Amino acid sequence: MRLGGRIAAAIEILEDIAARHRPVADALKDWGLSHRFAGSGDRAAIGNIVYDVLRKKRSLGWRMEDDSVPALVFGAVLDGLDMDVKELATRLDGDRFAPDMPSADAFAAFRTRDLSTAPGAVRADVPDWLAAHFEQAFGEGWTDEAAALSARPPLDMRVNTLKVDREKLAKALAPFAAEPSPISPHGLRIAPVDGAGRHPNVQVEAAFQKGWFEIQDEGSQVVSLLAGARPGQQVLDFCAGAGGKSLALAANMENTGQIHAYDSDRQRLAPIHDRLKRAEVRNVQVHAPRDDLSDLESR
Repeated sequence: MRLGGRIAAAIEILEDIAARHRPVADALKDWGLSHRFAGSGDRAAIGNIVYDVLRKKRSLGWRMEDDSVPALVFGAVLDGLDMDVKELATRLDGDRFAPDMPSADAFAAFRTRDLSTAPGAVRADVPDWLAAHFEQAFGEGWTDEAAALSARPPLDMRVNTLKVDREKLAKALAPFAAEPSPISPHGLRIAPVDGAGRHPNVQVEAAFQKGWFEIQDEGSQVVSLLAGARPGQQVLDFCAGAGGKSLALAANMENTGQIHAYDSDRQRLAPIHDRLKRAEVRNVQVHAPRDDLSDLESR
């Protein structure tokens, strides 16, 4: 796909998300299934645009003086691909799949407006109602703290210490420049991608198939450590979801004791079974949504 087709696809997906209030991942997946001609690189580039718009909706709308979906997408492309309007127009010239470009006034605003002069909530890319909470929590630097959340994320992985240590896993993932996480002692991190780039699909690697690691953001890794679960204890993971924290707790507990993984949503809980098997975790008992947990009170 050329750039125009990718832009059109991002607009279509974002309008679908807005109209149907759909999870972003579901909208991206369904678009890919209904547009089989799009390659993996195309889907990754389109996903980058969609997520960039959602993360930076307020600042992009302010810079374009237009918060319509097409304007936001074009703003995200200019920002993410670090190109000017003239270069963008050249790239789209003759592309029959390219949507109409925003007005010249919108592009002029994007080129000249200085984001540092925008209201704090705009610079931070947060709703107005949330700004006061950030300011209360972080003080003078609250806009920087909030704006950091709108940056593209790294790819974080948690080492399964039941099978391997971090040094050995880092060697296995050396082609991807995985580095130790800044906080978690069990984490490895691949830096954020730029432009139309994409993170490697580490789940096809032999190390993943062997259960040496799980994809898990560093925050969840730290939370699992702060829980303080020790070998031999009884633990209830009451909102287990797909089981990421249960797996981390199991490693922290050295596969001893008992972790009771429960979630009210059966579909959300479903992936835990394959993950437990791959990681060779034996101390997790999965509870179905209908299970009575009252017998755990005395444990």
